[in-house]
Amino acid sequence: MVATLSEFQAAGFPMGAEPLVALDLVDTQALCLDPVQDLLADEAAHAKWWALQADRLPGAAPPTMSATRRLRTVLRELFDAHLTQRTPDPALIADLNAVAAAVPTSPRLDGWGAGARAGVRWHDDYNGHPALAAIAGEAIRLLADQKRLDALRACANQACSMVFLAENRRRVWCAANVCGNRARVARHYERTRA
Repeated sequence: MVATLSEFQAAGFPMGAEPLVALDLVDTQALCLDPVQDLLADEAAHAKWWALQADRLPGAAPPTMSATRRLRTVLRELFDAHLTQRTPDPALIADLNAVAAAVPTSPRLDGWGAGARAGVRWHDDYNGHPALAAIAGEAIRLLADQKRLDALRACANQACSMVFLAENRRRVWCAANVCGNRARVARHYERTRA
């Protein structure tokens, strides 16, 4: 069963359960804090985050922390390039493509007759990791789909570095119970103080 936002938050991650795991991965680093807070800073947190994502990704064991962080950095840079309307370093695009290509897929038939299902086989014989390749594939499809990419947003809270897909045009906060609530409290304070 796919983890909910409240399950991510209970596990110590302010964001999670976005439509794309790629966005959840980028949001495991709070860039707005000084110093920057890495929510995957230790093996326990890293394992906890991957366990929350397990139902959404192929593969059994999580990748290494260094591989996870490397992909996160590439994704953050590419998403930020879009949000700030600048052209990213071509090496970042090459890195993203390499992660996706390291685990090719092929269609497969599981079962027969009424119970037959189409599936995907992840070929990890090239030293790639299926879950990272799946996340890279999500990001590639997002970055190549201008209509969906137009829904990519940074949180309206200037003190927040989280990104999300605003599938509802009115969504401006990363999470209503985090930054949205802070904004409501601040507006209420200003009204009652006057």
